Amino acid sequence: MKKISYTIENNRAEITMDDGKANAMDFTYFEELNGALAAIESSGSKAVIIKGRQGFFSGGLDLKLLATLAPTDIARLAETFAHAMLRVFLYPIPTIAVCTGHAIAGGAMLAFACDRRYVIEGNYRIQMNELAIGIPLPSWMLLIGKSAIPAGCRTEALLHAKAYTPREAHGAGIFHGLIENGADIDASLNDAVTDLMGLHMNAYSITKRRLREKAVKEVLAILQDELPSK
Repeated sequence: MKKISYTIENNRAEITMDDGKANAMDFTYFEELNGALAAIESSGSKAVIIKGRQGFFSGGLDLKLLATLAPTDIARLAETFAHAMLRVFLYPIPTIAVCTGHAIAGGAMLAFACDRRYVIEGNYRIQMNELAIGIPLPSWMLLIGKSAIPAGCRTEALLHAKAYTPREAHGAGIFHGLIENGADIDASLNDAVTDLMGLHMNAYSITKRRLREKAVKEVLAILQDELPSK
């Protein structure tokens, strides 16, 4: 069963994560995500929506898998994770995250890496919980987090591992829009996606790279030093 599927229609692409569970991230997940991103980029699409299944955006890295891996493989998964998220962060067309449910740790990070973020109202948790479970955040995650989280709540979100409801996360300015549970997602996003697709894509790509590439190179330069111990 594939974890990730994608569609492209009228220059608008959509990536859907659905493993029937928590959309946990493992090596297969990242292989499929990178494949979808490559295909969409080569298609000439002008925007991509990334969403999960109802109830879950993503629970982040597969903790059950991590418990079985040797230290070298844990480091390899962490490195793969970093490169995939930074790829989304630098992606040359507009990226729109739709948190269709819980977005925890790596799941929240994927949403933060996108240019615009929307969240479905419901009894869901948006949380960077790493510091609550003893994992220091690497510099690349802080870079992405700071780009998405307003300054006034970065400490509570990144250092204090605050768990937000969708409404709280929207109220804090972390998400650009709150979608009522049961609403038509495509209809809710239509105006925003249309506006983004109306931008000049080459200018968008160049400007996004100029805005973010230098900082990305800096965090990649120290990535190996910050990986989990091998």
